[in-house]
Amino acid sequence: MLQLIEPMARLHCSWLEAHHEWGAGLHEDGFGLEGSDEVESPEGFAAWVARLADASGAKSADAERGCVYRWIVEGSRVEGGIALRYGLTDHVRQFGHIGYGIRPSSRGRGVATWALGRMLEEARALGLDRVLLVCAVDNLASAGTIERNGGVLESVRDTPHGPARRYWIAL
Repeated sequence: MLQLIEPMARLHCSWLEAHHEWGAGLHEDGFGLEGSDEVESPEGFAAWVARLADASGAKSADAERGCVYRWIVEGSRVEGGIALRYGLTDHVRQFGHIGYGIRPSSRGRGVATWALGRMLEEARALGLDRVLLVCAVDNLASAGTIERNGGVLESVRDTPHGPARRYWIAL
């Protein structure tokens, strides 16, 4: 059974398996991974998990900025990550309120659709009335996930990473 949980250091090995499936780079949206994060060692991983917990901030939509990170797990297997960014920062304007990534071997099972639905509940609880989601124009799987959760296409815009679809979901 799928669950959304707070990041935890005890899932280091499972998270690394998912991370290695993606290959090199920082392309797992939803995990909050930055270039300076060292996640291979248990100590570095624990420090990263602690940083994610600190990033949660005030957990209020009135806060200037903050982010809630959740891992998508099934049993003890990390299937992906999802992040709810709140506050209307430049980062949110460019990448959206919610970002997610599903490990390649778990795609096509509805995991992202399920996780996005649960994260929309967290957004409502924070008092948000709508959320922006952004995906690459050629990422049809992500576009479908967003549309299944009520996303309405606002526009397609050029970004530094290529053209992107911009969707709004009313809460």
